[in-house]
Amino acid sequence: MRTFLLSAATLTLLAACNPRPAVNPQAEFFAAFEPFCGQSFAAEIVEDNAPSDAWDHPLVVHIRDCEDDVIRMPLHVGDDRSRTWVLTKHDNYIDFQHIHLHEDGSPDDVSPYGGQTTNAGTSTMQSFPVDEASKTLFMENGLDVSVTNTWTIEFVDAETMAYELRRPGRIFRVHVDLSQPIDEPPPAWGYSGE
Repeated sequence: MRTFLLSAATLTLLAACNPRPAVNPQAEFFAAFEPFCGQSFAAEIVEDNAPSDAWDHPLVVHIRDCEDDVIRMPLHVGDDRSRTWVLTKHDNYIDFQHIHLHEDGSPDDVSPYGGQTTNAGTSTMQSFPVDEASKTLFMENGLDVSVTNTWTIEFVDAETMAYELRRPGRIFRVHVDLSQPIDEPPPAWGYSGE
């Protein structure tokens, strides 16, 4: 019995002297993009309870820019190159914004919009409830229904990334096929190599 107690005490002391590094799910989530940086991938809508002809085109996600704290991913919908998803890592949260630009590079009236994480999330999934600035922007533009939006980006498995928009009565989910890079699309509208 004493041998067991001594061993347990020794293990406790050793653990205190050599603590395991703290896990940071948001840093791990950001790192999950690294193998795909600079590549483009086909995507498809896998769930949409309010389908629109505007989305009835080939989808391409270009994981274009991967910096230490910023990831920019243009989303091409057919010939429409107006959308870019932007993730920005801060000390205690990740900000996710949707940038919408017109073909001449000027911003859309409803841009940018998005939200920030409110918890640590996981290394494979982060959720972004709509932020106050976006709520104001939505209401100013007659999009009051969007003030309860939550967006999620998830690595479903090693070969699939998901983007999801959810609010009461609305679900829109896209899967990005990470297993097979495709040809890089033309630059997103307004992109100048920043």
